[in-house]
Amino acid sequence: MSIKQLENKLRKRAKRKVSVRKNIVGKAERPRMSVFKSNVHMYVQVIDDAAGNTLAAASTVEKSLKDISRNVEGGAKLGEEIGKRLLEKGIKTVVFDRNGYKYHGIVKAIADGARKAGIKF
Repeated sequence: MSIKQLENKLRKRAKRKVSVRKNIVGKAERPRMSVFKSNVHMYVQVIDDAAGNTLAAASTVEKSLKDISRNVEGGAKLGEEIGKRLLEKGIKTVVFDRNGYKYHGIVKAIADGARKAGIKF
């Protein structure tokens, strides 16, 4: 991938991110679940935008989740883990923020894993 193609890819994601975020706001009763993918790890955090607090988080950097690989199956496991953590805190509904990524592959697997754990979007 050339530099120009990479810049174009990042520009498109930034544009999608702005477009999605202007319609999504996390509140105390329905916080925002944000997904981030790096080249090596996956991160999910649930944020109350009104207070500016992170209510729960899970990532493949944690020692307990280190064995999860960065693929669709790993995304489903990470989604189930964040779902369990949210249910422990009494949070049953969230707003899903795909963070500019297209809704397929790992991002969709994370959402489906959280749904499987009992979280509603």
